[in-house]
Amino acid sequence: MQKFTTLTGIAAPMPLVNIDTDMIIPKQFLKTIQRSGLGKNLFDEMRFTQDGVEIPDFVLNQPAYRKAEILVAGDNFGCGSSREHAPWALLDFGIRCVISTSFADIFFNNCFKNGILPIVMPQEVVDVLMADAKKGANARVTVDLESQTVTTSDGQVFGFDVDAHRKHCLINGLDDIGLTLEKAASIDSYEAKAAMTRPWA
Repeated sequence: MQKFTTLTGIAAPMPLVNIDTDMIIPKQFLKTIQRSGLGKNLFDEMRFTQDGVEIPDFVLNQPAYRKAEILVAGDNFGCGSSREHAPWALLDFGIRCVISTSFADIFFNNCFKNGILPIVMPQEVVDVLMADAKKGANARVTVDLESQTVTTSDGQVFGFDVDAHRKHCLINGLDDIGLTLEKAASIDSYEAKAAMTRPWA
């Protein structure tokens, strides 16, 4: 999993509330178990017409936001079904951080497991970040996980909370497999001892 320490990038404003996982990655794209390749279908029904033509008004189709790495979103982001394809699609598109007033629990947890930082902020702070994001590509936002701060393009700094264990995993690029491999020496030692004491097992 890619490490997350400090990210400076374009923030795309998505003020809609209740953006669910079917909006993030529609059900017809869930047939794959590959984590890559889903970015082209991110927000498919919002980005494209039924004929596959881009909808110019959608934020990620606008020139200023085509390379956005941060989303500033409305309340209850990631609600709906529990599909892990949703963070896969965001990550494959290039989104590394989502900021909102609240997230659906399963989506929130899946983000951390896939190298995306979901940040919960009060409404008044999200309003400031949303306004800053609307300035376009020249307004770069900095997210510093180590100091747990978000800095706007004009230098306003806001702190955020994050679970210490999840912070450790993101900073060190550790998913569930990586966490297990950190204990490889202990696991090998246990297996060697077990093989000697219980050779029939």
